[in-house]
Amino acid sequence: MVKTAGRDRSAYRCDDCGQEVGKWVGRCPECQAWGTVVEVGAKPGVTVTAGPVSAPARPIAEIPADGAAHRPTGMAELDRVLGGGLVPGSVVLLAGEPGVGKSTLLVTAAARIAESGRRCLVVTGEESTAQVRLRAGRINALADELFLAAETDLGALLGHVDAVAPDVLIVDSVQTIGTTSVDGTPGGVTQVREVAAQLSRVAKERGIATVLVGHVTKEGAIAGPRVLEHLVDVVLHFEGDRHSRLRLVRTVKNRFGPADEVGCFDLTDAGIVELPDPSGLFLSRMTDPVPGTCVTVAMEGRRALVSEVQALVAKSSLPTPRRATSGLDSARVAMILAVLERRGGQAIGAQDIYTATVGGVRLVEPAADLAVALAVASAQTDRPLAGDLVAIGEVGLAGEVRPVSALAARLQEAARLGFARALVPDGCSARVDGMRLIEVADLSAALLVLNDSVSTPRPDNVIRLDVAR
Repeated sequence: MVKTAGRDRSAYRCDDCGQEVGKWVGRCPECQAWGTVVEVGAKPGVTVTAGPVSAPARPIAEIPADGAAHRPTGMAELDRVLGGGLVPGSVVLLAGEPGVGKSTLLVTAAARIAESGRRCLVVTGEESTAQVRLRAGRINALADELFLAAETDLGALLGHVDAVAPDVLIVDSVQTIGTTSVDGTPGGVTQVREVAAQLSRVAKERGIATVLVGHVTKEGAIAGPRVLEHLVDVVLHFEGDRHSRLRLVRTVKNRFGPADEVGCFDLTDAGIVELPDPSGLFLSRMTDPVPGTCVTVAMEGRRALVSEVQALVAKSSLPTPRRATSGLDSARVAMILAVLERRGGQAIGAQDIYTATVGGVRLVEPAADLAVALAVASAQTDRPLAGDLVAIGEVGLAGEVRPVSALAARLQEAARLGFARALVPDGCSARVDGMRLIEVADLSAALLVLNDSVSTPRPDNVIRLDVAR
């Protein structure tokens, strides 16, 4: 309580950002979050004294690391993003849009874990046990050591944990579980924070690997307080387009491994299938080169994916020509089109231009700039690029082609799929056996490949193109 003008006044604080305000408001004035401002109940002047410790502190070198060993889930792509598997006592938060396949993925993983001899408990608060059993039967995810319960009360959930004593606990979802120990409705900020904290405490004390399913907001952020992401050890995002079968599990936070890994899955009628080599999904099946297509290599985490960019240029009948994109950043495509017209000499200002990717992949990194520019120029001139060519490079506003990261890994992936030539930034130091590199300093030099202006390479299998040639 805060004393003001002879009377007590309550203080209020935002659960998300910590901003304090003098009165309750529905929306935090600092972070603009709704429903996060709560009354501060701490008593002033209270001091904390030293208490008993759970275990004495020891030199760090004497503490065994066996407790943080990964245990595989049986799904190689899921193990990839987890850093090798689930760690006993860890808490994993898996978030994604409704209908993307979170429950299907976790039921499949739970069945694989149970088949390996570890006991797994799935607690669902969104569906009945019959609904989950029906899905598990359809995707062949039944196992003797897989237990299932439907609960929305935290106390009942912990009762199932005591009775089953699982090695792995899956809660679907944390927003549907409530507790009577704090005020608020299930899914609210206070309830989600308390439920997650209690489940995390139980997981650490009993060594249970726990997976929490989380909802997302319409902006794509994880619903609930920001502290939820701090409480857990691993945060995974499950991504995918409703009109595509491709699903990506992306690591956002990982205390036990790299935080930039991506796992690929194919969502089918028979369940979810791992895709250890997904590059073929992002290429069209054309027998002959077609104008308006160019292949590039994108990095999803540490994984190189060979992807295809397509473009269509048509005469516009409108005062303002259309610009449509699918799978690409529209603002970046608009910038590339401006550079292509100003620096590359392509008269595309009065044309309708459509650009897209193949297979539902989304390319947002600058390394795809050169492929987008060449695809548009190819469609404009009606000249196809060679079928064995990939283009990798960032295009600047001055028309220069800039270096990109992980170029060696990109070239190795392209060479593995049979591509023999690569258009790369000038001064590139990467070399790949069987791959001919064509170095370009600017966009005008890169456009020479449309005129077949590529001469015999040097002994080191490298060609350099410039406008003077």
